Amino acid sequence: MTERPGDPAGAGDHDADHAIAARRLAQGWAAAINGTSYVSMSQDEVVEYLVGLATRILTALAAEPFNARAAWEVGVDLVDSHFTSSATLERSITLLGEEITQALPDLAAGRVSAVQGALAGGYGYALRQRTLHEQEAIREAVLDAREQAEAALRASEARFRALFTEAAIGIGLADVDGRMLDANLALQQMLGYSLEEFRGFSLQEFLHAGDPESTHEAYRQLTRGDREYFRAEKQFFRSDGDSVWTNLTVSLVRGPDGEPQYQLAMMEDVTDRHQLQDRLRYQALHDPLTGLANRALFLDRLARVFNRPERDRRVGLCFIDLDGFKVINDSLGHHVGDELLVAVAKRLAASVALNDCLVARLGGDEFVLLAERSSGTDQLIELGNQVLDVLADPIRIGGHQLSVSASIGIVERPVVAGGSGDLIRDADVTLYWAKSEGKSRWALFDPERNAREVARFRLSATMPAALEREEFYVDYQPLVALADGRVIAVEALVRWQHPEHGLLAPDRFIGLAEETGLIVQLGRWVLEHTCRQARQWSDEFGDDAPFVSVNLAARQSRDPSLVSDVESILRETGLRAGQLQLELTESAVMGTAEDQTSALRKLYDMGVRIAIDDFGTGYSNLAYLRRLPVHELKIAGSFVEGLRVAGRPDPVDEQIVGALVTLAHALGLTVTAEGVETAAQAERLRDIGCEAGQGWYFARPGPPAAINRLLTAQRRH
Repeated sequence: MTERPGDPAGAGDHDADHAIAARRLAQGWAAAINGTSYVSMSQDEVVEYLVGLATRILTALAAEPFNARAAWEVGVDLVDSHFTSSATLERSITLLGEEITQALPDLAAGRVSAVQGALAGGYGYALRQRTLHEQEAIREAVLDAREQAEAALRASEARFRALFTEAAIGIGLADVDGRMLDANLALQQMLGYSLEEFRGFSLQEFLHAGDPESTHEAYRQLTRGDREYFRAEKQFFRSDGDSVWTNLTVSLVRGPDGEPQYQLAMMEDVTDRHQLQDRLRYQALHDPLTGLANRALFLDRLARVFNRPERDRRVGLCFIDLDGFKVINDSLGHHVGDELLVAVAKRLAASVALNDCLVARLGGDEFVLLAERSSGTDQLIELGNQVLDVLADPIRIGGHQLSVSASIGIVERPVVAGGSGDLIRDADVTLYWAKSEGKSRWALFDPERNAREVARFRLSATMPAALEREEFYVDYQPLVALADGRVIAVEALVRWQHPEHGLLAPDRFIGLAEETGLIVQLGRWVLEHTCRQARQWSDEFGDDAPFVSVNLAARQSRDPSLVSDVESILRETGLRAGQLQLELTESAVMGTAEDQTSALRKLYDMGVRIAIDDFGTGYSNLAYLRRLPVHELKIAGSFVEGLRVAGRPDPVDEQIVGALVTLAHALGLTVTAEGVETAAQAERLRDIGCEAGQGWYFARPGPPAAINRLLTAQRRH
């Protein structure tokens, strides 16, 4: 197509699509409301008129920011064009919801509901204004009739009688004390009473306890002559027991002397609109699948609890998440998943029916129980157990016997403690605890545990910046040959000098780095830093320089860039591959995937040493180990513990260490024992055949300068 200069590309296509959508919507709209209202337009003219309204609605739906005011004005315009039937409004609301959802499937559901509600609001407002104008005209006619000269009394009275008799709204006339004097046909039909029956009533009898106090007070003021009229939306009860909702206006008619003489009541039947509003309100606050309260209603009820705190009042939440629901959805289909949700919702509602709790579906497979007046933690725990019990029995759906369980997060506290947002957050956190602890259980919120986890989260959040600010540093611990006491290697151990918390050992942050994925970046920094230091030792001490051993976390070992990173660092630092050893935990290396084994093989072939750390605490699968590219085993310190005392070693530990050393040697591997703290341990390990030891007996971890001193002293001897 040819674009106009200055127009955005494709703007013409967008306008054309918009016009087509508006006409399609208008045609369906015209068909839906055909015959519901009497207007002086042909069907084609109706379509053209509705095209304009549809265009305004679609424009408002697509506008940013979104504003439903245009839909409200469309409702007003419909009434102004004499589309005044309640059926017109109901069919319009229904059609707009269906057609807009089909035409704009990506549109947020909240916008469609807002447009429907705004159109109904504008429509109701216009009808009410029209009624008020008609009521005012009648009132003025009454006053005019009183003010006319005696000669025109009959004509005036005839006009009033015509208005009174033929008016579409109900009109009742009572004396100053409220005794009914007259009622027109519309009022008789509206409430189901004859004129004779009406004359036996007093207006006070139509007021009842369910009316707002403001209505009672307004009527009292009117009967005293303190006000001329009042308006209210009021419910009346028909003679057959049904109810009618009306827009009511009661006016005081004064005599020539200014004293109250009559009461004039006028009412418009708005039952259809009221019911429609009730339906829309219900749909806005309830889940369409399960019929339970939805998130909006739950949040509203919870906000009311905290907005009106009472002395000693407590509140509790049970956050519920179905275990394994995604597997059911993916394997059996969403229709089975939906039926399962409906069945679960029924069981939850039945289980708390006697506990005065709100049951809501928050979305997906998440539900919540709200105890607005909790009696204490025990009540919430009992609710949690009830939920687990009612879900214990399998649910049969479409020939499938489905077993379902749930994880539940429970929070219960005084209302004054925090706000609704804190309560929801803590319940969500507690639900996560229940999931992580094995599912099919409940967990109770623990402030101390939460504080620890928040502290861990904050610590993890500061790690990237800490790496940039060089808050991390590396200490080194020697690995000593047991045969002659020489330092043959050093293990790199990262530390974090935190500006607030001081020195942090690896157990405070390595797990966090693993969880957040920062371990890859941190591990590369440690590897590069250590290799640079190793090159300095190599330049200074030559063949006496130790090789450096660097720990690899499980996620690092699975990182696809591991081999290229090692190659790059060795090339940049000038360190020989044989002077670098990478330590992997036993659990990380056993059962590794083929691509991970391939990475280890490439490193092995490059000349990089591979060691298994803490051996004996995991799989201890030497049969599998023989297929892996490994140079060394490091025996966990827990096995060396039994060799602390000279002459009295623990026989079990001694046999385990001996067996491990023998088998490792059979596989061509060297062995280093960790956790060596006494001379007796070092001597016994040497006798068993262990090549090297590491532990506080030889040296504690320290800065590079401490290793320099050891190497210098070693060279002198």
